[in-house]
Amino acid sequence: MTRAVETHPYRKTQILTASPAELMLLLYNAAICYCEQAKGRLDAGGFEAAHDWLVKAENVVLELSAGLRRDAYPELVDNLSRLFQFVFYRLFEANTSRNRQCVEEAISVLTLLRDAWVEGIADAGAYVAPTGSAGASGSVELSA
Repeated sequence: MTRAVETHPYRKTQILTASPAELMLLLYNAAICYCEQAKGRLDAGGFEAAHDWLVKAENVVLELSAGLRRDAYPELVDNLSRLFQFVFYRLFEANTSRNRQCVEEAISVLTLLRDAWVEGIADAGAYVAPTGSAGASGSVELSA
């Protein structure tokens, strides 16, 4: 488990009791939070700390991508996969060039995807408020 989960038992409970839809939302929120932290560190000239936050955000994006299942909606999943690749590469570019604009672009895409996810789970009757942040991995299977 991550240090954040170990030091905040409520997060551990939140993660262990979350539905797959809620886990995906937690991942989106964590990625956005990590990007915001990195952006703040870049602004302050804390490049080492920004690097650490960007790596965390990159790892969450990789988890989001790994959770995709192609069997039900392959075209949708392929498009999401390309968006996750774009976000990952923007974060990588931000990390190597210390470019704040790249982080902002990643946040913009992640926020749109997160908001669409919230809307989708609301339509499916599994509404979860788009707040909070924690790191967790999980996969969600899209079914027809």
